[in-house]
Amino acid sequence: MKNWLFLAVAIVSEVIATWALKASDGFSRLGPSALVVAGYGVAFYFLALTLRTIPVGIAYAVWSGAGIVLISTIAWFWYGQKLDLPAIAGIGLIVAGVMVLNLFSKSVAH
Repeated sequence: MKNWLFLAVAIVSEVIATWALKASDGFSRLGPSALVVAGYGVAFYFLALTLRTIPVGIAYAVWSGAGIVLISTIAWFWYGQKLDLPAIAGIGLIVAGVMVLNLFSKSVAH
């Protein structure tokens, strides 16, 4: 269970870093730029810890899928990026894929 917590920390850190990447304005703003570097550092560190027990394909699928959903939601509310129906459907398919992996795949280390 600890490894899934590590993966959650990696996901949240990556999402924060990606949000800060937009806010850094091409690395021209110091605060958000520092947050990008720190966030990605934390994300990759905790992803590496996760990979000790969770298979890389599964961990990366969950990490990237959750990251896409979270950063798309943040972009919608924070930056006013509107998503059309096909974009929302695609994100829904990503969520469904991550759920199938976790609920039905024997590849996932629970």
